[in-house]
Amino acid sequence: MTSQGIYDRHLERRPANHAMLTPLSFIARTAYTWPEHPAVIHGPRRYTWKETYARARRLASALARRGIGVGDTVAVMLANTPEMVECHFGVPMIGGVLNTLNTRLDGATLAFMLDHGEAKVLITDTEFAPQVAAALATVAKRPLVVDVADALGPGGERLGECDYETFIAAGDAGFAWLPPADEWNAISLNYTSGTTGNPKGVVYHHRGAYLNALCNIVDWQMPRHSVYLWTLPMFHCNGWCFPWTMAANAGTNICLRRVEAKPVFDAIREHRVTHYCGAPIVHAMLINAPDEQKRGIDHRVSALVAAAAPPAAVIEGMERMGFDITHIYGLTETYGPAAVCAKHLDWERLDIAARTERNGRQGVRYTCEEGMTVMDPGTMREVPADGETMGEIMFRGNIVMKGYLKNPEASDEAFAGGWFHTGDLAVLQPDGYVKIRDRSKDVIISGGENISSLEVEDVLYRHPAVLAAAVVAKPDPKWGETPCAFVELKPGAKLTEAEVVEHCRAHLARFKVPKSVVFGDIPKTSTGKIQKFILRERAQSVKAIE
Repeated sequence: MTSQGIYDRHLERRPANHAMLTPLSFIARTAYTWPEHPAVIHGPRRYTWKETYARARRLASALARRGIGVGDTVAVMLANTPEMVECHFGVPMIGGVLNTLNTRLDGATLAFMLDHGEAKVLITDTEFAPQVAAALATVAKRPLVVDVADALGPGGERLGECDYETFIAAGDAGFAWLPPADEWNAISLNYTSGTTGNPKGVVYHHRGAYLNALCNIVDWQMPRHSVYLWTLPMFHCNGWCFPWTMAANAGTNICLRRVEAKPVFDAIREHRVTHYCGAPIVHAMLINAPDEQKRGIDHRVSALVAAAAPPAAVIEGMERMGFDITHIYGLTETYGPAAVCAKHLDWERLDIAARTERNGRQGVRYTCEEGMTVMDPGTMREVPADGETMGEIMFRGNIVMKGYLKNPEASDEAFAGGWFHTGDLAVLQPDGYVKIRDRSKDVIISGGENISSLEVEDVLYRHPAVLAAAVVAKPDPKWGETPCAFVELKPGAKLTEAEVVEHCRAHLARFKVPKSVVFGDIPKTSTGKIQKFILRERAQSVKAIE
């Protein structure tokens, strides 16, 4: 450590002037300051912040009595319910590491995660009993299983030795938890949705979770006591850290087991929801919902949209609905959002097309992220801010993961040169904002020319009949690769291959126009991301347009 001369003398860190950063401090403060403010609403269930804090402490106490402590993994297979909120606090209160499992995964993948993360406890909703039972049948060591039987869920087989309410009833509501001995200690484990091989385990620390939770408030300009609707799965990047954000905000969590347009609009009206998050597919679903479902919303609703490149049609459509939409960008490895398209007041004077273009960029680093830029991965030099020269988006700072669990080679590769390599190709625009061009693996090279699949997709989304679109490379004997478009139509809409091609020709250079068009449902992950690896396989056998 560099000496500061006289400022090093007798000026040590002490308990009075230094504390480890942890998001656990948020719930303690909010329960003390606003004990009776509603914290969690799930159908008829209502909990105040005082009650939620007590339930989280009961969970921590119950886990401790079972011998769970610092560095032990507690896996959860839960929908967006109060129990999931409580686990985000109760598990780390005893130094445990929370592993939120994707509820759409199959038994084999879940078994890998339980074994790889060495889970000692599994808290699971009975809805997911079939895949959980398949996983438990093959794990190397069966964890303690606790069932959650949510009255608003479909029910299912009980696999555990007891249910959640019985389990936490044995705990102490006044459990005296301690902050972590080191803020670098792990707080959660999130697995990537790898398309090849086993998924990688991304490890978050208390410091990063604390800072990103606050960033969500600052960079979204969330007012105190916001009402947040859980359209985003809490299992995904710990819900982009929003369980901790809402505790810091002293807001209200509105739980939602399934994301469908009518329940979303109903919840917004009933609870006067102010904020929600989602992938482009979630926003597109709301845009295309029947008008009668949208009526009666007379207050401001703010939404975050995240994707490598949200279609301009989604941003424009949400604005026309009257929702205020902000584009954020990040990855599992960056605690979810780590960049925001920070808005400028003078953008409001632009027409809607120009505003959409400005708001569709990946933008600038989050307040608590130290670095974000576009670099040549070979030279590790920043590309010029000319809007043309492509490089790779890179991050560094406190809201970048600790690394990949038990995978030092992958961690070293991801952190090469002192930056986290995202794999996303982008340009720096003249104002310094980042704009993604494509994932490195998604660029289509046709006759030596690079084609951005995102550019073609953006054009497809502008057709009024298109609900979802994805473009991938199709092998071609002459050109090497050509664009193959997969198109999902809005209900009742009709469109032909020729009409798709004609629409694209009106907006794209001819070599970028899809040479193949496939209509039908597009495979997506549970968080709404399009699974291009499946489409690449399908494209192998697609016939080109004559």
